[in-house]
Amino acid sequence: MAALIAENFRFLSLFFKSKDVMIFNGLVALGTVGSEELFSVVAFHCPCSPARNYIYGLAAIGVPALALFLIGVILNNHTWNVVAECHKRGTKNFSTAATFLLFGSIMGRAAVAPVTWSVISLLRGEAYICALSEFVRPSTLDKFPSEFGAEVLARFPCKDVPANLTKFRDEVTRRLRYESQLFGWLLIGIVAVLVFLTKCLKHCCSPLSYRQEAYWAQYRSNEDKLFRRTAEVHSRILAAKNVKQFFGFVALDKEEKELVQEFPVEGVQPSPQWNAITGVYIYRENKGFPLYSRLHKWAKGVEGNGPTPEGHEMLFLAS
Repeated sequence: MAALIAENFRFLSLFFKSKDVMIFNGLVALGTVGSEELFSVVAFHCPCSPARNYIYGLAAIGVPALALFLIGVILNNHTWNVVAECHKRGTKNFSTAATFLLFGSIMGRAAVAPVTWSVISLLRGEAYICALSEFVRPSTLDKFPSEFGAEVLARFPCKDVPANLTKFRDEVTRRLRYESQLFGWLLIGIVAVLVFLTKCLKHCCSPLSYRQEAYWAQYRSNEDKLFRRTAEVHSRILAAKNVKQFFGFVALDKEEKELVQEFPVEGVQPSPQWNAITGVYIYRENKGFPLYSRLHKWAKGVEGNGPTPEGHEMLFLAS
């Protein structure tokens, strides 16, 4: 049974790793939905106090969204490629279009979780009702008692109101929930249109054919997986050699012994090589032949990062 479960998890891992960024964004969105639901049930408690409701309601929507956005930026590999590029080579090789594409890619991916959080919060309506209940004008409520004002309206989200105001509380709640959900649906529509236009613009501006673009995506995925796997094995073998040199022996399991015997590691790559394959990469061709990554360009011995007389720069960001 344990072996069967492990095999199923392995299959799911391979399945999700083999798909494009849309599935990853979908998983992020689903995780955000679950987190928002948990937050609403466990952590959200409107203070029902004038001047505090507004701050608390907006914070409940905006602060988690901001945190999710920053986490998305931090977890995006392009972010650190930009940092490495600026640190090692500066921005002299970046055109305006390339810079726009790069930051658009980073911000777009990082926005998936915060937009999902905001949409779910607006569709649920609790935070919006809490924030704006005290700002409902009593004059818009038919036969609302004149002796009650913002302090009573601020308590509507907590249902802590006199019995004769129950129908007004229901009306205010219904009105604000309608507004909140309307904004939520509008946000969904705006995001959907932006995503559609972005995809259209990306494919229209791409210098690559559909098949070559698909091949490039497969190459990047395979290169990344093979590089990570090889780097893990290389670092393990190098660590084993250094530990053995210090202690006189190294405790390896059977699989690690086979790795050490099969792949002899003589040393480490010098820093210039690491710098050459690290940083932002935009698709380029050299003498008509494509260069699919910095590693590919280094392996072909092509120098520099900018366009050359015999090279042609394609302003199409590697996603």
